[in-house]
Amino acid sequence: MPEIELPILTERLILRRFEARDLERFHAYQSLPETARFLLRPELTMTQSMEVLGRYANSQFKHEGDWACLAIERRDRPGLMGEIVLKWLEGSGQAELGWILHPEGRGQGFATEAAEAVMKLAFDQLHFHRIDAKLDALNTGSAGICQRLGMRLEATLVDNWHYKGAWASENIYAILDSEWRAHRQA
Repeated sequence: MPEIELPILTERLILRRFEARDLERFHAYQSLPETARFLLRPELTMTQSMEVLGRYANSQFKHEGDWACLAIERRDRPGLMGEIVLKWLEGSGQAELGWILHPEGRGQGFATEAAEAVMKLAFDQLHFHRIDAKLDALNTGSAGICQRLGMRLEATLVDNWHYKGAWASENIYAILDSEWRAHRQA
């Protein structure tokens, strides 16, 4: 699999490797209960933020199971705005996509724009066959992003996650390489 060339530039965004200077902004959104609401873990402490940021900054994408963790930054305003993650799933040819944005960046199409750029990378350069996104069924914001990307709701797994003291249902959105190409031509 080829190396990922960074940064990735879109119309409004820069997708790049995480750096030590991102810690304050990273912790600012990772420590919020509203950010952790749909994550399988609670909000992060400063120490946890430092550990996660260090893993993100040093992530490799060479083998199944690896994660490409990219910082999202606006081209017109320096500073970390969020993250987008592509995980190379076991069983070659498949990946999982995820994103988290600082509250200041939500609702402006940035997650969709970043995800579209990473999907283009995944299908056009890395030659994945299928990409999915796994969401809490109550996460309507991320469901909308998946739909705008041309992903289809492939499955709803009822009460299959138990986290934060309650059962939650999982929606799995997915798109194949052929569907991605058809969606881009539409």
